[in-house]
Parts: sequence; C-alpha cells; structure tokens
Amino acid sequence: MTTLKGMTWRHPRGVDPMIATSEAWRRKTGIEINWEQRSLQDFESYPIEELARNYDLIVIDHPHVGQIADENCILPLDQPERMADIADLAANSVGLSFPSYHWRARQWALPIDAAAQVQAYQANALQGPVSHWKEVLEMARKGKVLIPMRAPHNLMCFYTLAANLGTPCASEPGGQIIEPEAGERVIDELAKLTAHIRPECWNMDPIAALEYLATGEGPEVLIPFTYGYLSYAVEGLKPHRIVFSDIPTLGHQGPVGSALGGTGIAVSAFSAHANDAIDYAFWVAGEEVQKTIFAQSGGQPGHAVAWKDEAVNMPVHNFYRNTSATLEGAWVRPRHNGYMSFQAEGSSILTSGLQGGYSANRIIKELNAAYAQNSSVNHHTNNFRQNH
Repeated sequence: MTTLKGMTWRHPRGVDPMIATSEAWRRKTGIEINWEQRSLQDFESYPIEELARNYDLIVIDHPHVGQIADENCILPLDQPERMADIADLAANSVGLSFPSYHWRARQWALPIDAAAQVQAYQANALQGPVSHWKEVLEMARKGKVLIPMRAPHNLMCFYTLAANLGTPCASEPGGQIIEPEAGERVIDELAKLTAHIRPECWNMDPIAALEYLATGEGPEVLIPFTYGYLSYAVEGLKPHRIVFSDIPTLGHQGPVGSALGGTGIAVSAFSAHANDAIDYAFWVAGEEVQKTIFAQSGGQPGHAVAWKDEAVNMPVHNFYRNTSATLEGAWVRPRHNGYMSFQAEGSSILTSGLQGGYSANRIIKELNAAYAQNSSVNHHTNNFRQNH
C-alpha cells in the first residue's frame, strides 16, 4: 500500500477535514495519508523547504509562495493535463484565494480553506453587526470590545484598516509598506481602539479571542477584526454562540480590504509519490469534496460553491453568506521571498509602538524602514539566485 505523509496546522479546522478526506481517499484509491500537525505560530513561520523534505503534502498559507518558488521545494500544480481542473478552481475561487497561490506565472498550491478578517459578536448580546468603525470605538470605550493583537494579527489589523480606507499597503517588494500620511491615520485609529482593550489582547490570537468571547469570561461582546472560525457559530458548542459578519468599515467602499488568510494544499518536490499526492490535492480542493466531506468534518471550505451551499451554511447560521462580501473584497499580503521576516518585525514594531505610546510618525518610519530593508535583502538574494 502506498502511504503519504502530510503536514497541517493544529486546530480541528486544520486537522479534522484532512483526516476525514484522507480516510475517504483511502477507501477510494487504496492510498493512505498520515497527517501530522504543527502549532498556529509554527504554521506561520516554519521553513517550508524543511517540511518539503519530510512530507509529501503540506498545508501552507499564501505569503510563503515567493520562498517556495525560489527554493524549488514545491511542485507547481498547473501541469498541462490539469488545466481544465485549474480553470474550474480559478473560476470558483472565494475572492482572491486561488490567485493568492499564483506566483511567477505558476500555481503553487490549491485553496482548500478560505478566510479573511471578519467581524464576530455574541449572538445574544447584539441585535446585529456593527457597520462602522466609529461604533467600534464607542463600544470600546464602554469596555465591550476584544481584538486579537498577538503577532502577526496586530499587523493584519493594520493592513485591513489601511486597505479599507482606500490606501492599501504595498504588495510588492521595494520602497515603503505605506505612504506616511496614510499609515499615520491607521496608527491613530488603532491607538484609539487599543487604549480601551484589556492587556490580555496582546497575547491573544483569533482562536484565543473567540474562545474568550464564546465562554463569556468578560464584558466584551464584539471582535471587530478576527479570522473567522466556523465552529464558534455552531449552536450549543459554547455558552455563547458567535455570529460572524462583514467587517465594520472606516472607508466609503464597503467591507473591502480585509487581510486575506486561509490555506492551500501543496505537493513536495521531493515526494517519491508526487502523482498520487497531486491527485489527492485536486480531489480535496474540488467542489464535491469541499461541500460535503470537508465541510461536514469541521473544515472551512475554499471553494465558492460550498460557500453558497444551503447545507453548508445551515449548521453555522449562515457563517459563509454573512461574510462573503468581506472575502470577495479581501486584500492579498506581499508574497515575495523574505516577506515573512518583515511580517515578524513589523508586528513587533506595532506592539512596541502602540503599547509604548509612540507617535504615529515614529511607528510608520520604523515600519517603512523595516520593509525597505527586507525588500533590499530580498532583491539581492533573488539576483544572486538568478545569476548563479
């Protein structure tokens, strides 16, 4: 029997659908897939090449694609015999989920999970979602707002506000991450909010924040920006059911600009069973599996047909329909090789600056300097690789 090894991220949403679909795949093909898992923090920072040397299938997020392309550790999936499947997945992308894994004219992964920063609130506490950022600040002053600010999620909030204002951050290497005047406005708005949040928020990722909100440990009832987790929308799972909705807006273009998340499935270039791994990747990313086994086993599908499906929406109180406008208008982070270093440094700059009460001007200068330095190092590295 052929046995493949897979690596995913440690959360029921990341693990359970991979195990369930792999069991169905074993019954269908006789090929077994054993999945291992890593923490959310590792998922965001662990070297992909090292994983590729040890696993056939790897669940990744899109900011890694520049590194993947340079290191040649992942197989491009847009092979000639797969172009019909590629076209179908591209046509059924949730927002920019599919093209977020496209880099240097190749497709490096297939979206299996779609996410972006959305709004979350206790179902029994609010009559409906908050529509504008000024309402968020009003609720924050009353101690009603929670927000995950642990790195890198503070940077994701910065990205979302900047893009929603119509001044999105850079998506390519070189120059500034944002124009100073636009960036300073975003810092000012974040400072207004973080002045009224509990200190624990700085150690919370979205899972911790949603867990806190769902258990009702404090007076907070609203998270304006968090990556959605469908399990909290299920009735009876926690003391407080969480409703997910489109983000509150600061700009005038609606719920656009949310920092895209989600995951894609990639195939190792070192796999001894690459064709088998590719077959599974396309199967698990396809419409039928996404709207049935994947969704039914706790996954958050990356296929648009699943997001519109009544059977998928019903158990989670329209989690997908209520956030689809935000997903469709989401913003894609930079993806060049080396970006992940900036993501870590930029998050640290924001933490120090906002907690330390630094001026918006100082914070933006530090962010822009870090991004320019990262881009310069990346440019040199890429030129060296291309010339040697």
